[in-house]
Amino acid sequence: MKPYVSAEPGASACAGAFVGTDKPAYWDAAVAHLVKRDRILKKLIPQHPEAHLLTRGEPFVTLARSIIGQQISTRSADSLWERCVGACGRKVGPAAVVRLGVAGLREAGLSQRKAEYLLDLASHFQERRVHPGQWAQMEDEAVVGELTAIRGIGRWTAEMFLIFNLRRPDILPLDDPGLLRAISQHYFSGEPVSRFEAREVAQAWKPWRTVATWYLWRSLDRVSVEY
Repeated sequence: MKPYVSAEPGASACAGAFVGTDKPAYWDAAVAHLVKRDRILKKLIPQHPEAHLLTRGEPFVTLARSIIGQQISTRSADSLWERCVGACGRKVGPAAVVRLGVAGLREAGLSQRKAEYLLDLASHFQERRVHPGQWAQMEDEAVVGELTAIRGIGRWTAEMFLIFNLRRPDILPLDDPGLLRAISQHYFSGEPVSRFEAREVAQAWKPWRTVATWYLWRSLDRVSVEY
């Protein structure tokens, strides 16, 4: 699945180079649980025997790319990102973004709104209003709370960050249309499903809803999910 295409599975909530190729420690236990508890996943999981969730790079870059990639194509997002890298002087970091300001980000090609979002993200990091060094030890909802206080980051983006950056094992992103489409296809014969129905299906996946979600994304597109 391709990054940066907003509102689709594979949309770029957590874009950037993969930095971790090791399998999450919980992955095999999760697979064993899901194969035992869910008849659909029992069929889907063996179709991807060597695949697993990868992890992304540093939090600021991950989130910055997610903002830049909202609502635009992969190619456009890549181009914008490279222009921002050039404007920042090879590395996009909080200090460089604050130094550029909205005007500088606009010159790099960002829309007014995205420039404001990116500057707000940088300000949160620079002023220590978020605590990325503590996120690994914080509860899921506490991380979501910090992230959604930043302009341009909603719950869906925060949940994608929990999945693809922190690799939390039990995230169910009910705002993700790809997950809902996969549940519709595999569990409801293509009929539309509500968030309530999706949540009911996912009861059997606990405490490994991230892993189930990941395999359902893969069922829609055999190319690796790249958020």
